[in-house]
Amino acid sequence: MRIIVKLGELFGATKLIPIHSAHIAGVSYKTVGDAAIDFLKALAEGGGRVAIPSTSNPSSVDEIHLADVLPPRLKEGQREVLNALHKMGVIPSLTCTPYYEHKPPEGSHLAWSESSAVVYANSILNAHTNREGAPSALASAVIGKTSDYGVHTPEGRRPTAVFEVETQLKNEVDFGALGYYVGKVVEEGVPLLKGLRWSSIDELKQMGASMASSGMTSLFQLKDELPPEGLERATVSRKSLDDIVERLSTSSKEEPDLVFIGCPHCSLEEVKAVARLLKGERLRDDVELWVCTSRYVKRMAEECVRIIEAAGGRVICDTCAIVTWTKELGFDEIMTNSVKAAHYAPTMNDASVRLAPLKECVKASARLD
Repeated sequence: MRIIVKLGELFGATKLIPIHSAHIAGVSYKTVGDAAIDFLKALAEGGGRVAIPSTSNPSSVDEIHLADVLPPRLKEGQREVLNALHKMGVIPSLTCTPYYEHKPPEGSHLAWSESSAVVYANSILNAHTNREGAPSALASAVIGKTSDYGVHTPEGRRPTAVFEVETQLKNEVDFGALGYYVGKVVEEGVPLLKGLRWSSIDELKQMGASMASSGMTSLFQLKDELPPEGLERATVSRKSLDDIVERLSTSSKEEPDLVFIGCPHCSLEEVKAVARLLKGERLRDDVELWVCTSRYVKRMAEECVRIIEAAGGRVICDTCAIVTWTKELGFDEIMTNSVKAAHYAPTMNDASVRLAPLKECVKASARLD
């Protein structure tokens, strides 16, 4: 209560409101370390229990593909984090895309702390959640409420800037670059983007994830009608997008060590797209392919998983290349179709990055014609 009330006071809230669900970040032992274990254990052992459905962000370990190659001390630290959350009643979804399995009702209020999921929930599902930190999302999960400010309020959802896209977006990398550009410009505001009404959900997911990486926005709007008067206006050119892709592509090497698809975690359609490209193919011996998704999507994509793994790829669950120890696993050069991953990999994984669309990524791992 102290955490939630203090946040409300800081942002001018006048009341608490009930929430439908919480999504808790700060789950990967790689990113949170031992301090989080002490905090979570104290809360769990003190009787802390979630009052509402509460899901969890990715951990740092996939028990099928990575458990045997990581040092025991790292795996044990991760287990302690997950055990404490389990004791509190948190659903071990271990994904940054909880909305595929646990879709919140339209108009519902949430307390979610994964930035890409926050943008998706607000912008695509028309739910309402501020960009919570891991402690505040957990606190809201325990009391079942959050403070009424930000995008929970009508005024907090109004657009603050209009962006006119002057170029055709060719693939998911273009959408990610657009989001990255808009996020840097709008910062904590609410962008209204014109000309994207017919984009796919997966393309918008990539745009929102990168928007939340370069800025702090929780919501974008898509409208082609006349926007409100007096808003800041900006145009986005092909050069702006190409400059972002070039700047985030830090690798000077032709060949990657790891090709990584799934940041945010892959949808069923994205897993199917990889499987279509790999059917009947074999991966190169010197490159690993990770397709990261949730256990829920993996169960729905059994035939696609068989195709990907028959080709030599790995369908990874419960983690991703950003929140596990890729450096310790020998991966210095990462190729990905995710602008968000390209943003974080150099600092969080000490890796060089090559950014390219999904088809080029799969081609680099399998030498497709």
